Amino acid sequence: MPKKAVRALISGAIVIAALSFLFYTTAKDGAQFYKHVDEVAGNPQAWYGKNMQLHGFAKAIEVNPGSLDYRFQIQSNGQVLQASYRGIVPDTFKEGSEVVLSGRLSPHGFDVAPNGVAAKCPSRYVAGATNQ
Repeated sequence: MPKKAVRALISGAIVIAALSFLFYTTAKDGAQFYKHVDEVAGNPQAWYGKNMQLHGFAKAIEVNPGSLDYRFQIQSNGQVLQASYRGIVPDTFKEGSEVVLSGRLSPHGFDVAPNGVAAKCPSRYVAGATNQ
C-alpha cells in the first residue's frame, strides 16, 4: 500500500475516533430518562435521585402569592405525583395542560429543575384546529 493511502487511513481513523469520543461524552452528560407519570408512580423508589423528564398533565396548580413558587400535581392514566417548581412558567402552563418536566424525583415529589417546565399548546397539535 502506498504511503499516502496509509496516512489517509490513519488520519481517517483518528478523526472518527475523536468524533466518536466527543459524541459519547456529550450524549452521556445530556441523556435523561423520559417517562410518563404512570410508569414512575408504579415504583417511585427506583427513580429517586435520577435526572429525568416526566410527561403528564398539570392539575391542582397552586402559586405562592408574591413569589414564583409553584406546587402542582402531574397526572397520567390515573396516577398522580406532586411537583414543585420555582421560576417563570410558560404561558401555556395551566390546569389540564400537557407538560414535560425536567428534574429529579424525591420522596416528597418531583423537584423541577430551573427552566424545567415545557407546556404544550393543544390547539397547535390537534388536527383541524386553527390558531388565531
